[in-house]
Amino acid sequence: MTPQPAWPGDALLDELHDALTRYVILPSQHATNAVVLWIAATHAQPAWAHAPRLVIRAPEKRCGKSRLLDVVEATSHDPFLTVNASTAAVYRSITDDPPTMLVDEADTIFGANAEANEDLRGLLNAGHQRNRPAKRYDAATHQVESIPTFAMAALAGIGTMPDTIEDRAVIVRMRRRAPGESVLPYRHRRDRPALLELAEQVGNWLRSDLPVLERAAPSMPVEDRAADTWEPLIVVADHAGGDWPDRARQAALALIAEAQGDNEGTLRTRLLIDCRTVFGDQSEISSADLTRQLNADPEAPWHDYGSHGLTQAKLAKLLTEFDIKSGNVRFPDGSQAKGYRRSDFHDAWNRYCPADEGEPSPPSQASPPSSARDGLTLWDGLSRPTEPSRPNLTSIATPGTAGTGTPTTDEKGAA
Repeated sequence: MTPQPAWPGDALLDELHDALTRYVILPSQHATNAVVLWIAATHAQPAWAHAPRLVIRAPEKRCGKSRLLDVVEATSHDPFLTVNASTAAVYRSITDDPPTMLVDEADTIFGANAEANEDLRGLLNAGHQRNRPAKRYDAATHQVESIPTFAMAALAGIGTMPDTIEDRAVIVRMRRRAPGESVLPYRHRRDRPALLELAEQVGNWLRSDLPVLERAAPSMPVEDRAADTWEPLIVVADHAGGDWPDRARQAALALIAEAQGDNEGTLRTRLLIDCRTVFGDQSEISSADLTRQLNADPEAPWHDYGSHGLTQAKLAKLLTEFDIKSGNVRFPDGSQAKGYRRSDFHDAWNRYCPADEGEPSPPSQASPPSSARDGLTLWDGLSRPTEPSRPNLTSIATPGTAGTGTPTTDEKGAA
């Protein structure tokens, strides 16, 4: 029997890293390492229980999103690149050994015409986890079909993606190149063949060890859905060896902290934080006073929440998701009004936006902390990050410091 080749996994990942940075400048070394590992993980999708998304987003055009997607397309497993493919075509393209779904201009899918793309959004949500098939009735055969949805997917677009997508994603926030920064131009006919050859080598390495990858149970620096998303990348890093295991875990902590630092997650979570600020040391507050103060904050989104800002009815609807309901409240002066009690918020605050250790009970400002990354420590390689005061956030090197120079990105077509 011909012996299996001893694939140098860490060298292949290093080569993929070099190829990526040859054409694209990413915002940090952590982001670069994450994209390298995500690309590699596409070649071993049959081994994974979850299919992480890669969200490539930017605030404006010419930030390098499409150029990054070009390199991802050339180096990932069986790429299926689309801008406006029908949902039926996408569904029919997914098999037990799925392609890598690549969606450019994804912001148009989830923008003004989002309702027309609800099926595609459902596929992207369901396809994050194995064994979540779509059910369709075939009138010709009079039978119900089970259509697989499991596939890794990269989405590039301007602005944020829906929370349901980003919650399942490795998020890379691109920016325009700074003056003096340059990359090599990418030409499809000239440069893609070498990237395809590299992709084949990465695929051969990982495909030869699918049973090993499937059985892997790595120590994870994060928990819950974040662990589901990052586990394939960390398994690949551990399988490669070298310094990639540490690089993978530091990237996970850095990018998750960066994502959670953006408004502390969803709009509802921002509402909990701002309500805690408005309450201050009060035990109760009227609905009218709470909405008035929320709308008065010029840096908060509430005064633009509808034509008349955040109303009491809209406030009640948002808070109902956290099992917080208004009621008749008696105040110290003996008056009564419809309002909220501080005690009703305690459970939601503890679960969704716990105060940092040492933070005073009423926060000193309405906005979230200026950076979720400040003052945090490196991943130490153990089964849990050091100083775990809050899940998923506390053990991290400041993103962007591992590389050289100021993090920037390339723009598509730059020479």
